[in-house]
Amino acid sequence: MTDQEFEEEYADLGATTQNAMDIAETSMDIVRGFTPDETLADRVRQKSVHSMGDIEFQHLIEFTGDDGIGDDEDAPIRAGARAVLEVADIFTDITMVKAGVTGRGHDCEVSKAIGHGKELAAETGMTRTAAAMLELDKEDAFEGAIVTIGNAPTAALALADCIEQGTRPAVVVANPVGFVKAEESRERIREVSEAFGVPAITHVGRRGGSGLAAALTNELIHVATDVRTDEIDLEIDAETRAETGENR
Repeated sequence: MTDQEFEEEYADLGATTQNAMDIAETSMDIVRGFTPDETLADRVRQKSVHSMGDIEFQHLIEFTGDDGIGDDEDAPIRAGARAVLEVADIFTDITMVKAGVTGRGHDCEVSKAIGHGKELAAETGMTRTAAAMLELDKEDAFEGAIVTIGNAPTAALALADCIEQGTRPAVVVANPVGFVKAEESRERIREVSEAFGVPAITHVGRRGGSGLAAALTNELIHVATDVRTDEIDLEIDAETRAETGENR
């Protein structure tokens, strides 16, 4: 295998050595033994299991919204892959999520929200991440962008308000973790996703976090890479993909 072939095949798991390649390959083989492997949504389920180290986590992932082809479970993945191919901006809530988004396989600019809206946070007492989301939304930063939230429920709640008021990201990946407002924030994202058709990937329960959010965002990038190399046709829905085997 040439260096270029190695890079193309294993970039999705970060492998850069033979030992790392063996580990990555074995790990994903184990995951596929416990998860479906028919749709683009299944790829996200697999990545969630791999990221969380929990086979049952696949059943907690939720897919909502419409990408123009349909509101099937593949819609958020199709929308996200298209956004990557169109070199859309990627915004994350905090630095840790940004650090987890791969720098390979795309030319998208990856930015963190935290750090924006300092004055708004100081004036109102709202969290820094919520203020950052509102400040960036004033600049129309999220229009057509991939917005990934892995830590702050208040950021997800603020983004949901922005969507309700007309903001239209290409796709939202929302996996904030915790015991205060985390579940509610993801439910709120699902509500606006379904109401306004904005594609979103979320999950249920208290778990989640920066690693999961980054991993699922990376999978959107990996799907885009497969589209670029003609391995995947984005213009079909999940049911057709499963029936025809047009996948991966």
